Amino acid sequence: MAAWSAFFGSLLFASIGMLRLPKAAVVASRSKKFRISLPRSLSAGEAYVPPGRNVAVFQDAGGVYAISLVCTHLGCIVKPGPQGFECPCHGSHFGPDGSVLGGPAPRGLPWRAVSMDGNDLIIDDDATVPPGTKVKA
Repeated sequence: MAAWSAFFGSLLFASIGMLRLPKAAVVASRSKKFRISLPRSLSAGEAYVPPGRNVAVFQDAGGVYAISLVCTHLGCIVKPGPQGFECPCHGSHFGPDGSVLGGPAPRGLPWRAVSMDGNDLIIDDDATVPPGTKVKA
């Protein structure tokens, strides 16, 4: 009799516990496609990093382009600088065009799709384009 009481007691508590299982939460993710206005004071080779985004936007004589700031080694956020990009986590170095100069990164930083809509830039941080792809601003 004690065995049956233990069995049904366990079954009861297991059933109650299952009622409290976590529910799947659907969280809206932020779009990887966004609109910015390029700062007028941006000089050639100077990086503009839109607030809250992991992409650097550049403008030169050839046009406007965007390079991802996510390191291809382990996903750390690289820091743009005058000589290119540096990863603070494991020391990868990238040239101004995102190409690997040293460190453990297996490939260069991906270039992102940029398009114009009036005076605004549309940057798609999910769309990779070949390095050197620029849009006239």
